[in-house]
Amino acid sequence: MKDIIRLNGLSFYGYHGVTAAEKETGRMFEVDCEVAVDLAEAGHTDSLGDTIDYEKIYDTIRESTEDKAFSLLEGLAQEIAAKLLDNFPIYRVTLKVRKLNPPIAGHIKHIEVEITRHQPDVEKL
Repeated sequence: MKDIIRLNGLSFYGYHGVTAAEKETGRMFEVDCEVAVDLAEAGHTDSLGDTIDYEKIYDTIRESTEDKAFSLLEGLAQEIAAKLLDNFPIYRVTLKVRKLNPPIAGHIKHIEVEITRHQPDVEKL
């Protein structure tokens, strides 16, 4: 059984979308991130060196969201998941990526995609 770290409600301004207007003017995006990791050692030692630095997870998500441009939320979510799995000792990541005020006729707060990815050599948890 793995432990969970969650970072919820991360807000960024990005230029993701299919339309020219979205790519030019941008939109606000929110990300919720859940990573499965073994926290037993950190619980015993109370040392940052034995866990994952939350700020580094935040920075990884921020870089993908603010510094790159994707047509689809699915592409953005996949990029974030791949970077987290490649750069941190985590077993699984679940991401919810939301585009606030999407360019859809009608009243809609946000569009959201949710993906879960895991290390290739680890059973789905």
